[in-house]
Amino acid sequence: MLLASVGGLTATGVDVLVLAVLAERGWPIGLAAFFGAISGALFCFVINKYVAFRDLRPIGLKQLTTFAIVSLTTAVLMAGAMFLVCDLGHLPYLVGKVICAGVVFLIWSYPAQRRLVFVVTH
Repeated sequence: MLLASVGGLTATGVDVLVLAVLAERGWPIGLAAFFGAISGALFCFVINKYVAFRDLRPIGLKQLTTFAIVSLTTAVLMAGAMFLVCDLGHLPYLVGKVICAGVVFLIWSYPAQRRLVFVVTH
């Protein structure tokens, strides 16, 4: 789980970096955020596949589709959790982001990736 955590944090860094670089170069924020999110997700997929879960199978459409569904579900859970803790709970959004990301990772993202996306049989 530690390697998946590091991969997720690094992917978030890639996401924010791409967003910042594109935004600073004059790209519309929405488009920059989209490409940042895509870059982070792709980085996360590669790191989790080959490093965290040591999944050496060829990448297939089923695995990519499952990863996309898990990632979309993660985004929806994050949005709901952020609404609860920040809007209703009045926590600052950066504090809320840390709390929600940790909870969603533990209860959904890691287990779903381990059991659905990167299923490795030894």
